[in-house]
Amino acid sequence: MLLFAKKFQVMPLREFADLAAEMGFDGIDLTVRPNGYIRPEDVSKRLPEAVDIFKDKGLSVPMITTAITNAREPYAEETFRVAAECGIRYIKLGYWEYRGFGHLKHQINELREALKGIQELSKRHRITAVIHTHSGPFLTAEPTILWLILRDFNPDLIGAYVDPGHMVVEGGLSGWIMGMDILSDKIRVVAVKDFAWFKEENSWKARVVPLGEGLVPWRDVFGILKRMKFDGPISLHSEYRRSLNEIIEQTKKDLRYVKDILASLS
Repeated sequence: MLLFAKKFQVMPLREFADLAAEMGFDGIDLTVRPNGYIRPEDVSKRLPEAVDIFKDKGLSVPMITTAITNAREPYAEETFRVAAECGIRYIKLGYWEYRGFGHLKHQINELREALKGIQELSKRHRITAVIHTHSGPFLTAEPTILWLILRDFNPDLIGAYVDPGHMVVEGGLSGWIMGMDILSDKIRVVAVKDFAWFKEENSWKARVVPLGEGLVPWRDVFGILKRMKFDGPISLHSEYRRSLNEIIEQTKKDLRYVKDILASLS
């Protein structure tokens, strides 16, 4: 089980490594993007240093989270190369915003063209780039759209990063399971967080809530992953709007929740 670094970036890296090890995580999903633990322009120097810090605490770094959306952008090639040199196998790509009604088919084709360059980077450096299912006005909010984007790509070079939390926001009854179904042979990474809907003034908002208190039927999700014989990274996202100490305590509870389910399914 990996701990996503996003909400812990206020901590010095060594303190974060100590914390993750003490909580019982196996590894880290490290942010290498603007406003991340490592800025893209610093990747050559700082990523190897960070990986060594985590290794000293018994933690692996099998994946990094980036903002890369095109192989030609600054630091894309460098990030893939340095990640491969550090033994990192998975790179989460960035996001593509949905431009609104009437643009979807063109955007799918446009993105598929852009991904050809990223697939070349993946092949050259023996990395799997993954695309996250993120709810809201993003091109990959709907799993079926992501499948259309990925359909002809080698999933070991460009695969799906499924996030059941975001998937239930977009398809809370059966959309999430159909999404996992259609993407099943493309899934290479899984995110773990939960959502619930809240009425705020005159509109409904989806907010992150503790695991088991939201919409995601996690026992069913992990049961499906077991049937698939999924053995890739699972990244726990503690994306709470709370103080750091409260996030730490909730993260400990969330990790126990996941481990209890996995133990019951073994």
